[in-house]
Amino acid sequence: MKNDGIINFLKPAGMTSHDCVYFMRKITGIKRIGHTGTLDPMAAGVLPLCIGRATRIMDYLDPDIKTYRCEMVLGVRTDTWDIWGNVIEDDRDRFIKPDTEAVVRTFQSFTGEIFQMPPLYSAIRMGGRHLYEYAREGKEVKIEKRPVIIHRLHILNYDEANARITFDLQCSKGTYVRSICHEAGEALGCGGSMSFLLRTESGAFRLEEAVTPEELSDDWQGHMMPVDYPLARLGKAEIEGNSVVRFKNGGELKLSETKILQRPLESGGSTHIRMREGLDRAYCVYAGAMFLGVALFDEEKELFKADKVLSE
Repeated sequence: MKNDGIINFLKPAGMTSHDCVYFMRKITGIKRIGHTGTLDPMAAGVLPLCIGRATRIMDYLDPDIKTYRCEMVLGVRTDTWDIWGNVIEDDRDRFIKPDTEAVVRTFQSFTGEIFQMPPLYSAIRMGGRHLYEYAREGKEVKIEKRPVIIHRLHILNYDEANARITFDLQCSKGTYVRSICHEAGEALGCGGSMSFLLRTESGAFRLEEAVTPEELSDDWQGHMMPVDYPLARLGKAEIEGNSVVRFKNGGELKLSETKILQRPLESGGSTHIRMREGLDRAYCVYAGAMFLGVALFDEEKELFKADKVLSE
């Protein structure tokens, strides 16, 4: 599995997530590449790219917690809820700036499990089309609020003179930081738009270890991480002999023929947010040091059922 692995890609502002995938396809010659967790074009930061057979475990990276650093500007309303959209209203020279206490109180209301309205300019699909397609055509669409979890929201700085707020945010999948900025601005009575976004963490991947396109052009293979690197929260099981062949062919494994090295660390999660089914009973399966894939454990039958098999 020489060309199978994951790149912790440092996405620059101005590239779409698909641009990053295309870039990697071009320098590697590998078509089978996918990204986890779309970043807006003007956002930067961590974008894990799965290469080759690593694309088979992308479902298990979907629920990963994301962490961002964001800046928003008060007094500005746009159609995209960030400063790169069409300006609907700009009151920065006229509005009464909220005090620090009001800003802190407002941001506190967005922590925990909340229902969030996604931006109309987003990649969410409705009726077989992306929402941004409806927006570009000027069509009205009824959008329902979606459940997300804001694990942590910390204000780093409120520059009252320039009406800018910088904050760190740790959240579940599906969270739109633009929505936080928009809704916080509305709650403060002055409007607000996102002006900067940097993803600093995506599951096991950190900004400090992310690799630039220039570095990857020089040596992409030297920066590739093992397929099982981000799966530390899953259980671990070891098999040998005929069990290896059976698992590679998608067969079931009895509990008695596996050696449990680690139990899953994942909980069931939120009652509202749909996570990958079976995440709390998923095991990475190994033959010695070789990662074979992921199996789901059926407690009632005491069987491991192959879910994602990497070996071909």
